[in-house]
Amino acid sequence: MVWCSGWKLASAVSNAGGLGLIGSGSMHPETLEEHIVKCQKATQKPFGVNIPLLYPEIEKVIDVVIRNHVKIVFTSAGNPKTWTAKLKENDIKVVHVVSSVKFALKSQEAGVDAVVAEGFEAGGHNGREETTSFCLIPAVSDAVDIPVIAAGGIGSGKAMLAAMVLGADGVQIGTRFAASQESSAHEKFKNKIVEINEGDTELVLKKLAPVRLIKNDFYLKVKEAEMRGAEKEELSLLLGKGRSKKGMFNGELDEGELEIGQVSAMIHEVKPAADILREIWTEYNDVKKSLC
Repeated sequence: MVWCSGWKLASAVSNAGGLGLIGSGSMHPETLEEHIVKCQKATQKPFGVNIPLLYPEIEKVIDVVIRNHVKIVFTSAGNPKTWTAKLKENDIKVVHVVSSVKFALKSQEAGVDAVVAEGFEAGGHNGREETTSFCLIPAVSDAVDIPVIAAGGIGSGKAMLAAMVLGADGVQIGTRFAASQESSAHEKFKNKIVEINEGDTELVLKKLAPVRLIKNDFYLKVKEAEMRGAEKEELSLLLGKGRSKKGMFNGELDEGELEIGQVSAMIHEVKPAADILREIWTEYNDVKKSLC
């Protein structure tokens, strides 16, 4: 949810009954602190912060969440052993995002309170294993003794119920809320999400860090480079810096990096976060009742 989930979206989701998350991956420490303070003023409900552990200013980010009494942190993209103990010493619940059973077990050993099993369908950075949610969720659920939160390809009540049947204790939803009114993404990017169809995203840049992108001019350059066997150095130069901000936050749809999940093909309207949450919860309960 880089460039999409600031304090407005996080507080709106929490106020509607979900657990809103501030995506810190695109924020300097001082910016993150500003979003946390604003979120605390906008909601009395619990909310959390997602922290990519490979972030260059990670020590400052950890200090910000501790100093501002954030109670829930979702970590990703790194070794959970590094910061889990520190966070838990400060009365913070820690959830780590994984893409395989191997890393789910390592996360459990590191002492996290729960894991997010994120399938290959998800947007943004993803696992090299390319394990789909239908395979990953039950495998992780069987392997660990801590709660499992499902992610990747979930944007409806039906999908939420399916995840629960497969062994999940909850779900994490990104793409559907990237196209919400409260999302901090550029309006052009939100409109692009609701326009794209099945097959309009692909997982690329696997030699760097696998990421699911909308197929645009930048994607075509990446694909051409990968097809002729470009190495990491060339791909890194092609990616450059600030590519995701250019596309998702600034609305440069041709040359920007447009990260979104496969479930985007099922999204047809930009709505308030509360309406999205209400629709998902209502459908979940209705379908569950119909199966009883």
